[in-house]
Amino acid sequence: MPEGDTVWLTAHRLRRALAGHVLVRFDLRVPRHATADLTGHTVLDVVSRGKHLLTRVEGGVTLHSHLRMDGSWQVYPAGERWRGGPAHQIRAVLGTRADTAVGYRLPVLELMRTADEGTAVGHLGPDLLGPDWDPGTAAAHLTADPARPLGEALLDQRNLAGIGNVYRSELAFLARVSPWLPVGELPDGIPERLVATAHRLLEANKTRTERRTTSGPRAQAPRLYVYGREGLPCLRCGAPIRRADEPDQPAARGAGRARPVYWCPVCQPDPTY
Repeated sequence: MPEGDTVWLTAHRLRRALAGHVLVRFDLRVPRHATADLTGHTVLDVVSRGKHLLTRVEGGVTLHSHLRMDGSWQVYPAGERWRGGPAHQIRAVLGTRADTAVGYRLPVLELMRTADEGTAVGHLGPDLLGPDWDPGTAAAHLTADPARPLGEALLDQRNLAGIGNVYRSELAFLARVSPWLPVGELPDGIPERLVATAHRLLEANKTRTERRTTSGPRAQAPRLYVYGREGLPCLRCGAPIRRADEPDQPAARGAGRARPVYWCPVCQPDPTY
């Protein structure tokens, strides 16, 4: 599931393959940009901003993409068979003489002036993996609406950018609070602890292909405390982990699709469940 760490790693791989190289192939398979052609232009950089990807090309042009739940970018050496999915799922092809980047199932793909990138990402809060990371501002944003449930506030990219469904459940568990607790009822120091833990975990996972939030010996231990572990014993107290499905909030920018929430009913008591 793409979250801020996954998107950062994707940007790193795309930058390594494309930046500083001339495009010999440029194909956007979306009606709005089907005729766009940037072949002959040099890719300047690829950066992540929260869950957004910005591929900057000479001439002041940026290709903005977002993975949401199912999208991915794959990089293949020139001439190698593409394996990211069937051809009808391909939305973008960016090729240099050495490598080809192929975007699959991208729900957001648009060309814009680099000077206008703010129209795509200007609404985001501090980026957990970006140069603008500011834990004080992130904690203030997280608690700005006291009645808002914690899990919903964590997913809102306007508060802090990069947290997705996995980290929503894991962070609440690590803080020993319910995902449905109103942020105004969080104990003193917990908002600051939450954003600090989020930053630490995303930094630790940004170069890994498998996300891990647990600590200690890794050979046999689960990688995650609660996410995806419905019915299995809590790693703290042994109680069965529970799951509830909730619809996306509009602020999560993926509304209309249910997302699971995982929690321990003993370590994170909540009268709602």
